[in-house]
Amino acid sequence: MVGTNQHGMKTPMEIVPSKLEDVDVIFELYDAATAYQRTVTKKWWQGFERSTVVQEIREGRHFVIKAGDDIACTFVLTFNDPVIWKEADADPAIYIHRIATNAKYRGSSFVQQIATWLRAYGQERNKGYIRLDTHSGNERLNKHYIRCGFTFVGTSAITWTDDLPEHYKDGPFSLFEIALK
Repeated sequence: MVGTNQHGMKTPMEIVPSKLEDVDVIFELYDAATAYQRTVTKKWWQGFERSTVVQEIREGRHFVIKAGDDIACTFVLTFNDPVIWKEADADPAIYIHRIATNAKYRGSSFVQQIATWLRAYGQERNKGYIRLDTHSGNERLNKHYIRCGFTFVGTSAITWTDDLPEHYKDGPFSLFEIALK
């Protein structure tokens, strides 16, 4: 996998499981992504619990895209998401959450690269779909996900509970998926 940094230089990249020593950089990426979201949309992340990220790393569900020594992007996977996907959560799927890109590597098509990588990952685990969601109303992001191979499948309104991140208080959410079978 090859990406392009902000100076147009091609950089070899690889997707690897996050390590506990990556947590500080991951939160720097989350903070930068939240600041960027504030400039392009009316809804943005409201912060995440460090203990949650540590648990995801320990469970082997948190990943980074490395560009040399840099963490160029981060994302987390889940294997169910009943709050957002409701009845469709019964399908065998992989759900992508919290994609955050290092600004130095913005424009490197990480969502498309993650989707390509997840095709093999999902098929090895007998999954039928790769799914993600985002706040509804961000047409630029919606179009980006479609360009990356996802199909828009509708919206979902949720009932927020205390165990969800704060940004889930404001719905609805646009739903996207790639069918693997």
